[in-house]
Amino acid sequence: MSEHYYSNKPQTDSKPRRWKFTLLGFEFVFETDAGVFSKSEVDFGSRVLIDAFEMPEISGVLLDVGCGYGPIGLSLAKAYPERIVHMMDINTRAVALAEKNAQVNGIQNVQIFESDGLANVEVGIQVAAILTNPPIRAGKDTVFKFYDEAYNMLAASGELWVVIQKKQGAPSTVSHLEEMFSEVDVVEKKKGYWIIRATK
Repeated sequence: MSEHYYSNKPQTDSKPRRWKFTLLGFEFVFETDAGVFSKSEVDFGSRVLIDAFEMPEISGVLLDVGCGYGPIGLSLAKAYPERIVHMMDINTRAVALAEKNAQVNGIQNVQIFESDGLANVEVGIQVAAILTNPPIRAGKDTVFKFYDEAYNMLAASGELWVVIQKKQGAPSTVSHLEEMFSEVDVVEKKKGYWIIRATK
């Protein structure tokens, strides 16, 4: 079976590369590597999610789940310095890169750690929003289980923000989220990608 970017410890030979990218008006330097998602540039779906995101009015931390080398969490941490962003990934190589990229870009209001989904998130923290570009190849059951866990972790009026392609299950994601969340909106549709906001 071929290795995916959601493998815990990628066996692919390391081939680091470094490049610049502008997100939310800030120029970032990103180091990426083989064995992590979208290593050549910030993927289109994540860029649409970053641009569409609106900070919830409630207080609390943000969670970037499946953070990869860090574009979503780091750009939001830079744009909202008063918020703490917890960034997590099952892929140890991705976590190490996200830590390095936070340091290189001078971003300190982040906590970055290895986690399978939300498993290692600190219990009892107030979570205002969870953002994810879910690993569709991991299978529908895995992704839907994550949505359920996200609902349970969010504070009252907290928001789950998901980017997903229509052809990879955006309509079924909306249907599933509507079973739990008080309000579900598709806030953006761009080139087949849907940005979905589910409010608890």
